[in-house]
Amino acid sequence: MSRSAIRELAFKLIYSLEIQKQENKEQQIELYLNSNQIENEEAKKYIEDAVLGIDKNQKEIVSQIEKNLKADWKIDRISKIDIAILKLAIYEIKYKEIPYKVVINEAVELAKKYGEDTSKNFVNGILASIVKE
Repeated sequence: MSRSAIRELAFKLIYSLEIQKQENKEQQIELYLNSNQIENEEAKKYIEDAVLGIDKNQKEIVSQIEKNLKADWKIDRISKIDIAILKLAIYEIKYKEIPYKVVINEAVELAKKYGEDTSKNFVNGILASIVKE
């Protein structure tokens, strides 16, 4: 299973958790892995790390998004899909030492596939300004 495919699975769970606002993340991860029959150990480890890492660093990640929005924008105006993509990408850039060019490219690809027409430019812009800091 490719890293892109694993990242996409993680994004889907993060998006689902954005909508559901469930408290018990470990239980949600377990349910997700079982219901999607994910056997690959690398995938399991990555998904668990991403979801729990984003949860642990939630305040800082959300603050990074808010800081880089246009002045008249609020975070609750952003689609849940874009939020999930941004949270995963910011977590990877800030906490996982994955090259930012790879992260941004993957995030833009997810935005093209799942987001609205404007999502790819929005995600790219936010991530680019975070990297510039």
